Amino acid sequence: MSNTMQTAAILQDDDMAEANQRKPVLINEHIVEIVSDSGEGAQKCGQTFGTISAKMGNGVWTVEIIPAEIKPPARSQAGASGIRIRFGDHTISNMGDEADLVVGLNEQVLYGRIDQDAFREGTIILLENKWATDPAPEIQELYCNAVEDFKKRGYIVLELPMEEACLVHTSNPRLGKNMFVLGMLCEIYQRDVDKALNEIAEVFKHKGEKVVSVNHNLLKAGVEFAREHVSYCFTIPPVDVDQELLVMNGNQAVGLGVMAAGIEVVSMYPITPATSASHYLAGVVDQVGAIVHQAEDEIAAIGFAIGCSYAGKTACTITSGPGLALKSEFIGLAVMSEVPLVIVDVQRGGPATGLPTKIEQGDLMAAIYGSPGDSPKIVMAAATIEECFHMVITARKLAETFRGPVILLTDANLATGQQPIPRPHLREEWFAPPFDQSPWTKDVPPYDWDPETGLSPRPIPGQVGGEYVLTGLAHTQKSKVAYEPHANQLGHEMRSRKLASLRATLKEPGVYGDPEGDLLVVGWGSTLGAIQEAVDRARAEGYKVSSVHVRFLSPLQPGLRDIFMRFDKILTVELNYSDPPEGLMNQTQPGRPPHLALVLRGRTRRDIDYWSITQGRPLKPSEVYDVIIDRLEGMGIKPSRSQKVAAGS
Repeated sequence: MSNTMQTAAILQDDDMAEANQRKPVLINEHIVEIVSDSGEGAQKCGQTFGTISAKMGNGVWTVEIIPAEIKPPARSQAGASGIRIRFGDHTISNMGDEADLVVGLNEQVLYGRIDQDAFREGTIILLENKWATDPAPEIQELYCNAVEDFKKRGYIVLELPMEEACLVHTSNPRLGKNMFVLGMLCEIYQRDVDKALNEIAEVFKHKGEKVVSVNHNLLKAGVEFAREHVSYCFTIPPVDVDQELLVMNGNQAVGLGVMAAGIEVVSMYPITPATSASHYLAGVVDQVGAIVHQAEDEIAAIGFAIGCSYAGKTACTITSGPGLALKSEFIGLAVMSEVPLVIVDVQRGGPATGLPTKIEQGDLMAAIYGSPGDSPKIVMAAATIEECFHMVITARKLAETFRGPVILLTDANLATGQQPIPRPHLREEWFAPPFDQSPWTKDVPPYDWDPETGLSPRPIPGQVGGEYVLTGLAHTQKSKVAYEPHANQLGHEMRSRKLASLRATLKEPGVYGDPEGDLLVVGWGSTLGAIQEAVDRARAEGYKVSSVHVRFLSPLQPGLRDIFMRFDKILTVELNYSDPPEGLMNQTQPGRPPHLALVLRGRTRRDIDYWSITQGRPLKPSEVYDVIIDRLEGMGIKPSRSQKVAAGS
């Protein structure tokens, strides 16, 4: 029996739970959610709990639950705000499936999570019970009806007077209940209370000792409350690791990568979910002699960055989808004028304002093709929080080597997801090289394109003899405006040839699983963990399925066509829109495929099957697994008994 099934059996056996009397049950992972109205500090509670768990040696992945509105109505199903924490005795790479335990600060917000299929039969709900005696009869009725409904759905509901207990320590439980809940979870999961107290001191240090003391008292009160009122108690062994780890989210990793790359200017305009990257950088970037420039809008931000890069120091601008759209004309300028630039796009739901707090992989086509005319640029996608760090360093190097913009795609899942990653050890080669101010050779033009690679050395303003007029117009190698047919053709060829030169240096992506089989699942970005976990489940049942994850999208990594030839079916899994097979479009002509499938069809000339979803949440391993099994059964394939035995041995 799997650990999840064992846990479900434990949780549904009330007699066993009562008999345990606080004796911890050993498990290998759990998924916890804290759900509340916006402004009650659920995210801070969950982030702190995740950090404590990571520092105790557990694998951790967090996912913020953020409503689309800035301040939605209280006690509304659409206003569910909170966080999910998945932690275990192994590396955790995704949010998992349904929650094992939920703390709900009112019953209505839980329906917002039920609509997302976040719970299952046997999920424990620790529910604030003050609503049962609310002065408003209609609220009492809603509460009682919800509790009855939750029980009918098979949830285990424990009604608790959490706010009443908080009032002993604070007059405003709305601002303190989160640390009380943190104490409860520390007791339920046998977390180190000293580590929790230290984390609280760090989180609230800027608010003074009095605030720290109040929150310490709330944490301790939550611990005692759980001992008295909650019979469930679990313990999760640490991951066996032999390296130092840092706990951070993807936006922090991007910020750390900016500093490690030696980038001295980050110019951006606030936009969800990229803004916290600038918040992080603004607090630390002065320590490395760099600056964060907040421009008046997205267009000004990239213009400022291009100006800095032209002056010799490659700059970075960080944005999200709508910001990328506004930057498109300036991206074309960077391509035409061959000015290095690093652009980080933290993707969110679209189009227009779309789902500003939710995940989507909807910017791939915009990143590759979204500039006027032919504007070849390098596009990469980070698949993990650790890659958010390292790929910024790579992006700066590529921008300078190939003289142009490099777009790094992350997304809301990576941006706000928290995970322990190996501590990077600074390397001198990560930094940008010093200015070359030696005299420029006079007979070398500013665009001295190598006919084979399209590359050319770059004169820096201030170099004697290296002065030239930078223009966004079509130009010759000497940067002279030129409308002649052959000059324009040559410029296009040289700019495109740089991508071919880069592609020749790239390694083909590794295959996760066997190098050949019945089905190959292909993904990109933050779907990596869910896809690989689903592949593992299918392989454990004897199915011949593997996966590939693509990091370079423009140019596309080499070797994909050869890899694809070794599998009977290729299936992309993405978080962007595609027409369903039964849709009207597919009845009249081939429907619209998702982004990666469209790119792969064109570049590999191979029939690519696809599945995608745009529900504004990260992928669950179980839904990817279901798609895998559906495709295999549609091919008439059954699991191999010998492989199944080997996988289970």
